[in-house]
Amino acid sequence: MSSKPLKQIHLAAHFPGVNNTTVWSDPAAGSHIDFDSFIHFARTAERAKFDFLFLAEGLRLREQGGEIYDLDVVGRPDTFTVLAALAAVTDRLGLTGTINSTFNEPYEVARQFATLDHLSEGRAAWNVVTSWDAFTGENFRRGGFLPREDRYSRAQEFLATATELFDSWDGSEIAADAGSGTFLRNARAGVFAHRGRHFDIEGRFNVPRSPQGRPVIFQAGDSEEGREFAAAGADAIFGRYGTLDAGREFYADVKGRLARHGRTHDQLKILPAATFVLGDTDAEAREIAHEVRRLQVSGQTAIKFLEHVWNRDLSAYDPDGPLPETDPLVGENTIALGRASVRQFRDPLATARQWRELARAKNLSIRELVIATTADQTFVGSAATIAGSIDALVQADAADGFILVPHITPGGLDAFADSVVPLLQERGVFRTEYEGTTLRDHLGLAVPAPASTPAPAPAPVS
Repeated sequence: MSSKPLKQIHLAAHFPGVNNTTVWSDPAAGSHIDFDSFIHFARTAERAKFDFLFLAEGLRLREQGGEIYDLDVVGRPDTFTVLAALAAVTDRLGLTGTINSTFNEPYEVARQFATLDHLSEGRAAWNVVTSWDAFTGENFRRGGFLPREDRYSRAQEFLATATELFDSWDGSEIAADAGSGTFLRNARAGVFAHRGRHFDIEGRFNVPRSPQGRPVIFQAGDSEEGREFAAAGADAIFGRYGTLDAGREFYADVKGRLARHGRTHDQLKILPAATFVLGDTDAEAREIAHEVRRLQVSGQTAIKFLEHVWNRDLSAYDPDGPLPETDPLVGENTIALGRASVRQFRDPLATARQWRELARAKNLSIRELVIATTADQTFVGSAATIAGSIDALVQADAADGFILVPHITPGGLDAFADSVVPLLQERGVFRTEYEGTTLRDHLGLAVPAPASTPAPAPAPVS
């Protein structure tokens, strides 16, 4: 009886920027905006043979009480500029950018990604998201935002239109024959016409077909719509389930949808985000992890986080004291503007009751409760323990790999590259050298053929 072949693990690196999960005050931390930091981070990921680097994007600095605060990414440089610059200082590492479909235009975004794919020789990827709030929209248009149903229909048409633009060149048009003086075999290359509800454009796309044909498409939503979008047309999904049971359930659900869309099991990679803390021993790693969590959740951070649920100014409360006896203020207007985490608490009154019960049962202060109820590190232990945990989850079909989010930038990936990666390589589950040149090669994805009539894709979800 033959055993199941070992799955190869995919690893990626997320550059997190400045927020409460990044311990910027650590003496080892560096700038989150200087290009040297991006170079260090990217080159570490590349020497470790990671599949790609991942950049998130925030289109507005989020606020609480009218002020920027330490739960936000502050000062994020422009995604395309950073990735294009990194293309010049790396050779094989994939370059994934989060670009919003609500406040951009298909021609502009398609042109930027096709250009990045050319400059990087086939390493571009697009994490497609939408924007959900009027607060962010104020940076772009009067009235702030689109209604939910319009936002999703626009996103659906946006991606379909961008695909039409990518496919307006099939890759055979350029002859560049000096002998005959013929540069183009087909002088109608790049012609497109799209007539739709959100976009009515006609012209000529001016970037020839890139090495990957189209950028690798990522999706980061967990809703029903998000799962369906991933199954229908995404190449990878940026998940959030890093434990065995939750990961296997999500993996089976999303992979189980592929056949309905005429796709095979290996055409979609499921890559949860994962944090980690390394130590020489498991016990040392647990001690470090405890201290990291306390640095990530300061007293000020704990109060700000609690305000997401209570929707009130709680600045007068002692973070080392008990939870407020007053109930949350329920309503559409939230104290934290632009925070996606606010949407987690669909029923703040029920959440407050649960948290009070937990605090009473374990005698927790506000700060201790926030530490207990917000995400712990995904992997904590020695290099051998973490390598074993990652391998076990991937072989158990809880994930195809992980997008690692270090708590120190830019050097937080170094120890993982030096100690965990060699152990995964010894297990025979992670590459020792890149076998191809493009991101599609790294992920085991085929180059898509140009579609003569691109079909609309389901709407991506932020």
